[in-house]
Amino acid sequence: MYYIGLMSGTSLDGLDIAIVHADSMRSHYCTTVPMPGDLKCAIEAIYLGQATNLRQIGELDHRIALHYAQAINQTLKAAQVSADNVSAIGSHGQTVYHQPEGPWPFTMQLGDANIVAARTGIPVAADFRRMDMAVGGQGAPLVPAFHQAMFAGCQHRAIINIGGIANITVLKPQQATLGYDTGPGNMLMNEWIEKQKGIQYDESGNWAASGRPCEPLVQELLLHRYFAANPPKSTGRELFNLTWLTPYLDQYPQLSPADIQASLLELTSRSITLSLEQQQIEAAYLCGGGCHNHALVRRLKAHNPKVSIATTQALGIDPDYVEAIAFAWLAKQRVGQEAANLPVVTGANSAVILGGLYRASANSTRK
Repeated sequence: MYYIGLMSGTSLDGLDIAIVHADSMRSHYCTTVPMPGDLKCAIEAIYLGQATNLRQIGELDHRIALHYAQAINQTLKAAQVSADNVSAIGSHGQTVYHQPEGPWPFTMQLGDANIVAARTGIPVAADFRRMDMAVGGQGAPLVPAFHQAMFAGCQHRAIINIGGIANITVLKPQQATLGYDTGPGNMLMNEWIEKQKGIQYDESGNWAASGRPCEPLVQELLLHRYFAANPPKSTGRELFNLTWLTPYLDQYPQLSPADIQASLLELTSRSITLSLEQQQIEAAYLCGGGCHNHALVRRLKAHNPKVSIATTQALGIDPDYVEAIAFAWLAKQRVGQEAANLPVVTGANSAVILGGLYRASANSTRK
């Protein structure tokens, strides 16, 4: 039997799908399905605070779910796996807003799990974050529980996922697992290069490497209260975006676009380094799209000469699909009615079963 994990993060570069073996949680087949351009634009519009209404949100919820279902069915066919052999799908959903603090904390992920279940004929575990928030947590990050289950060892090691937002899991023998968002990952770099060059990401970090980081700008950005805050903490595009960045850039009109890209890369590397230094890490294992940014990896190694830095491939899991596999694991936890959050990570009052389980009816039609 298998579980399927779905992950679409804040970078909006595609839907990661992992079909994993139910017993070992090791991958059987993984792929990334690109996000359709019109769907990406509609999601970005909500991210960037453009005016919307309930009808638009409801329609987007439906459209994302149809995209998920179609992608799953195509992947099952390519992997030669029958839907009847899949115990459940774990769907992260597409985050469009995450507000973990304040008097009315909430998080919103779109991609109607009912539609995914109906169109695939497979039960779907989804809406993982809100139960953690209901018991006082931030609803994120959730993946450290999976990292603990799969990667704990004898080292003081860190798992660093560099997606749109970067997050760290700290694994130390005989100590509680820690995990939190360190700050921007690829997100600001992606937005800047798309604005300047009309392309979605800086391949290998080559454009950033062609510029020179502006140290005063980087230092100003690092003064943001988020970086000094103690965990538990989580963040997203609601806080770190080009609207937030623009007033800082206005103070440095002499900088070239490449210099700004280099400065944003430096912001990511330095904010991750702050956590590596604070946690006295011996070895760091990278995953997510940022591990392919060679310029970023070089800066991380330069800032952390005493830390062994590799990807999670060294631990036996493809760095591109760690988070998708994690949501397959979360689906397994939900089906087995096992708690899946780490209160020390999210700030929740207790460990709880996460997510709802949406079962396909006997009359469901796979499309």
